[in-house]
Amino acid sequence: MGNPSVTNPVLHDFRIERPRFVGNQKDFFDWLPEAHAKADLSDGKVENQLERYRKIMRRVGCSPEQIETRGYEIKDFSHAQWSEMEIFRLDEAPAGVGMEVRTRYFDHAVQRVFENFYAQDISPPDDLIHVTCTGYVSPSAAQRLVADKEWGNVTQVTHAYHMGCYAAFPAVRQARGFLAAEPLKKRIDIVHTEICGLHLNPADHALENFVVQTLFADGFVRYTLGQSLPEAAPVGLELLTLKEVVLPKTQAAMTWICGDHGMRMTLSKDVPSLVAQALPSFLQSFLRAAGFERDQICAEARFAVHPGGPKILDQVKTSLGLKEEQIEVSREILRTHGNMSSATLPHIWEKMASDPKIPPGALIVSLAFGPGLTVCGALLRKIAH
Repeated sequence: MGNPSVTNPVLHDFRIERPRFVGNQKDFFDWLPEAHAKADLSDGKVENQLERYRKIMRRVGCSPEQIETRGYEIKDFSHAQWSEMEIFRLDEAPAGVGMEVRTRYFDHAVQRVFENFYAQDISPPDDLIHVTCTGYVSPSAAQRLVADKEWGNVTQVTHAYHMGCYAAFPAVRQARGFLAAEPLKKRIDIVHTEICGLHLNPADHALENFVVQTLFADGFVRYTLGQSLPEAAPVGLELLTLKEVVLPKTQAAMTWICGDHGMRMTLSKDVPSLVAQALPSFLQSFLRAAGFERDQICAEARFAVHPGGPKILDQVKTSLGLKEEQIEVSREILRTHGNMSSATLPHIWEKMASDPKIPPGALIVSLAFGPGLTVCGALLRKIAH
């Protein structure tokens, strides 16, 4: 299945930092209806609304059977003492604090994440790409890191912002372009910082919000794209090809816009079927460009699929005729981490790179989807020293 020699850039040195708290989805199924009921001032009585929102959660939310645990940076989700909340002081403001306070929270948290990721680094990367869709501050935490470390004469900072769940692909494409444009460069670092919990609004009771609020989680990950696999890295993922398309007439299916109390996402129930319809021809196109046939790849390769939700994984599996074991890592990350927006796919890549059950030489098809609707794909090959 292709030439095993490494002639392409390689993803390696994956590092993950979990958010400060990890909670059970079962507990969140208690917290969220209470928050919505408390924020609903239509009749002034929380108890009259609580059972209503519990029923909505059970009907449309991502159940504990689909997502067992999620990480979150904000302590608020771990208790229901509303007067002690940092963001969701619902006695004072039913929607929680405003966007400025949330943005400052993001800035402080992400600064700590960058400091932790680079606490032991002495040598600077040639480039540092910061990826996020959940908070924007200038100067960014990436720029502050470079300034504090006095790397500014070596490291160039690029911001890849507001692309949502598929953003790892444009970031990797940028990194590949930097390496190709300047062959002397050896190391492009990519850091994802997503704090999705900051954008929950308990005063918005639209049904789709209950889907979003039970699906998304926080996540942080760092990794490197280099010209080759360095001796210090035992395993990596060789990047064989990348492709990205925007599907026609689907722009309303998924949106993500800044609001007064966080960023508001809309998510059509048609997204899984729209993605499934587009996948076979999309996959055929970008695999043939790398010298592979879709049927062969679908029969033999592993699939690193961004788990936008349980239905996305089900539709991808059905559309491409895959076996459950081919997407099991994607299913596992969704179950144990939730949807961490752009940080999700690198978590799956890390799991596949380190999994001894996936041998060197194995091909991995990676897929992600986001606003646009945008469909992205990459063909990777696991390599090792």
